[in-house]
Amino acid sequence: MQVVTDREAYTPPAQGSVVTIGAYDGVHLGHQAVLRLVRDLAVARGHAAVCLTFDRHPAEVVRPETAPKLLTTLDQKLELLEATGYVDTTFVLTFDEARRQEPAEEFVSDVLVGRLGASLVVVGADFHFGHRRHGNVKLLEQMGAELGFEVLGLGLVPVEGDPTGEPYSSTRVRALLAQGDVAGAARLLGRPPRPHEVRGTVEVGDGRGRELGFPTANVAVPARICLPADGIYAGTFVAEDGVERPAAISLGRRPTFYEHAEVSLLEAYVLDFDGDLYGQRVKVRFVDRIRAEERFETVEALVEQMGRDVEAARKVLGAERP
Repeated sequence: MQVVTDREAYTPPAQGSVVTIGAYDGVHLGHQAVLRLVRDLAVARGHAAVCLTFDRHPAEVVRPETAPKLLTTLDQKLELLEATGYVDTTFVLTFDEARRQEPAEEFVSDVLVGRLGASLVVVGADFHFGHRRHGNVKLLEQMGAELGFEVLGLGLVPVEGDPTGEPYSSTRVRALLAQGDVAGAARLLGRPPRPHEVRGTVEVGDGRGRELGFPTANVAVPARICLPADGIYAGTFVAEDGVERPAAISLGRRPTFYEHAEVSLLEAYVLDFDGDLYGQRVKVRFVDRIRAEERFETVEALVEQMGRDVEAARKVLGAERP
């Protein structure tokens, strides 16, 4: 998959492009269904399959006070888009204040037609774009008739097997994570289920985990990234060596030791591992929730529970002792 960040350096394919537009945060199964359709349409027409996405979530610029937490960083999103195998080119557009103020008509003529050579544009039926959200599917159809491209407005993809008919959406994934239902979120993110992954840097902590017999990697995750609800989880940990290792994960404010902690701390106890992880860029993947965070009356009671948590994580992950 070709990734384009410099719009001036990109030459649109001569045969034309089937273009889909969106934030594509999480690249969940609904997104994947749209991308598969884009690929099928592109192949049938002999055109390129192009995904137009943004360097940040547009809401971070348009309404920063209510912008959603991100399921994926830009790097993760690009990796996931490539992994689908459906996209020839992903065009990453800078979404800044100038972009927010851009008239919808200018976006169509300059970007979709002038830069991407769109022959067919595939978007959600409720898609809006341009200054004050003036652009919509109707405007695309009107301009397409003038500029020579077609438009396909799609409804949201319903979750397979869900009797409520609720569709796949990044919002729904975030809601499940907020409930601590990381297994449910994984079922929306991929097939087979793809655990929610966050990335960060291992920092030096207060050493309390080592004192208790469970040395943990303290992972600093950017504030804009979506984390699950506080609790104890079974998951995996990937250090810079690329090896995925089983882990018991604690996310919370450590109420046994601190009465008021401002932010939750992400700690991973990597099973059967003894090595230096400080400073490494790592990945933490949440497989299933073990329990909610609790306050214990004594440190001894906490340590006993931590031992049970590790055994529960082993059972969930099928990680036998070496």
